[in-house]
Amino acid sequence: MARHEELIVGLDLGTTKVCAVVGDVTSEGVDILGVATSQSRGLRGGMVVNIDQTVSAIKQVVEEAGLMAGVNIARVYAGIAGTHITSMNSHGVIAIKSREVTQADIDRVLDAAKAIAMPFDRRVLHVIPQQYIVDEQEGILNPLGMSGVRLEAKVHVVTGAISAVENIFKCCNRADLQVQDVVFEALAASDSVLDPDEKHLGVALVDIGGGTTNIAVFLNQGICHTAVVGLGGNHITSDISVGLRTSVEESERIKREQGCALTDWVEPGDVIEVGSVGGQKPRQLSHSILAEIIEARTEEILKVVELELIKAGYLESLNAGIVLTGGVSLLPGIRELAERVFDMPVRIGLPYKFGGLGDMVKNPMFSTATGLLLYGREHAQGDFIQPPDSPDRLRRAWAAVKGWFKEF
Repeated sequence: MARHEELIVGLDLGTTKVCAVVGDVTSEGVDILGVATSQSRGLRGGMVVNIDQTVSAIKQVVEEAGLMAGVNIARVYAGIAGTHITSMNSHGVIAIKSREVTQADIDRVLDAAKAIAMPFDRRVLHVIPQQYIVDEQEGILNPLGMSGVRLEAKVHVVTGAISAVENIFKCCNRADLQVQDVVFEALAASDSVLDPDEKHLGVALVDIGGGTTNIAVFLNQGICHTAVVGLGGNHITSDISVGLRTSVEESERIKREQGCALTDWVEPGDVIEVGSVGGQKPRQLSHSILAEIIEARTEEILKVVELELIKAGYLESLNAGIVLTGGVSLLPGIRELAERVFDMPVRIGLPYKFGGLGDMVKNPMFSTATGLLLYGREHAQGDFIQPPDSPDRLRRAWAAVKGWFKEF
């Protein structure tokens, strides 16, 4: 059994499901030790709307995943999504003090790059370096130890609403968990399903979840654009419920068992049985009607994603095409429909970099949770990330201010 310090836990707080995955860091990568999922009732559009229900779901999956792995889980990397997520590209410049780039210089230039005007109700989630420039020499991925007098950094900054971050901390704390970091879900999923060659050529990850669709664009190994679209699988379920005049629960079951994103794939004479409301008998309906409803809404989601990529100016740079992931990408025919919409190659992204019980997570619905494990391996820290404006956070900030005065 691995030591407790070597374990990483990813907690995916989705609109339709809450998922926990336990991983053991090894010399070869990450081995999956435990997996658990639970239906999510306390989140909507990726944001917490009912704390008690969210806490209950978190406790359930953490207990089940810990039981499978044989450990007591106390710390997690939590995913965050929602239309409150925004991003921008920024640029920082500093003078190199000792004419050789040190880690302190890299930290200073990243701090300079994230010093942007921001509303008081928002928080920086990630500052992701795209490239460094030393004395006008571009394309540097790691400038540590290089000689020069001027250091620049081009970064991608992801921000979120402080209230949304606080609610995630609150739910995890009530479930007796400490949050090591809050990670944008598209960033986590990209670590799990994208290939380095795709990131170099230019690729867009489209993570279609229950309440939102997360987008992350990579070019020349760096992330250059992120966005969240407020459409997802729940909207497809809602359309089925209205179109077939049945309950939401029955619509979700029909979508999972008999759904198809292409009408052409359905035989004209096929029928499905649809449960009625109000105690009436089930009805027989044409399968093509269901396919038409699903295709229309799925195509709308994909076209909104296309408009976002056009608006950002990256659609023509996606030489490696589109990678679909998330639960909705399991719909039969969605890859072919996406190729028709985007007019470029499309593949379904699966987590593939894991040992141990890795076969249990080879499913697009686990892309975010497994990606959180990889994020945790790369960004492991000794201290827990504190909630915004917590006493520990304020004490550390005051200590930093006193240190600046001493230097001055």
